[in-house]
Amino acid sequence: MSRRITTFRALHDLGAAAWFGGSLMGAVGVNGAAAAVRDPQDRARVAAVGWAGWSPVNAAAIAAHAVGGAVVLYDNRGRAAHQTGVRANTVAKLAVTGAAVAATVYSGLLGAKTATGDGSPVRGATEPAPTTPPDVAAAQKQLRYLQWALPVLTGTIVILGAQQGEQQRATQIVSGLADGVARRIRR
Repeated sequence: MSRRITTFRALHDLGAAAWFGGSLMGAVGVNGAAAAVRDPQDRARVAAVGWAGWSPVNAAAIAAHAVGGAVVLYDNRGRAAHQTGVRANTVAKLAVTGAAVAATVYSGLLGAKTATGDGSPVRGATEPAPTTPPDVAAAQKQLRYLQWALPVLTGTIVILGAQQGEQQRATQIVSGLADGVARRIRR
């Protein structure tokens, strides 16, 4: 592409930032608030309402990140193929993004399961009480780990994006392309 793609870069970066920030705020804020609700029978409902409100925004953030990322990758396909380090970063970022999408979808499914526990006492959004129905308790136990896996995965996406920005510095492009050419000559 010969035109600037600032809008798509912004979609890509803002989508990742919202996805990361929302997952972290959900783990700390939504789940923390649900655990603080006085009536243990209302805690699952409070968490479910909070996450349900975030879900469409999260879907839009993921879509923005994916669309923006696809355009940026297409625009940088030459660098991704020839500049040392860019391909490895791109493959790693795609793998982490896939894992984050899978974890997000699975968390949503588990969240729907915990929402069926509305009215049953729970200690918190991810902590069952002794009287929590077994299927809801099992989902909560999995969510206890996934609530932290999502910020780690999405934070890694942001970090890999920052590294990609560094790889676009003129000095990095020149040295990366030179390394790629030197490797081809040695073959």
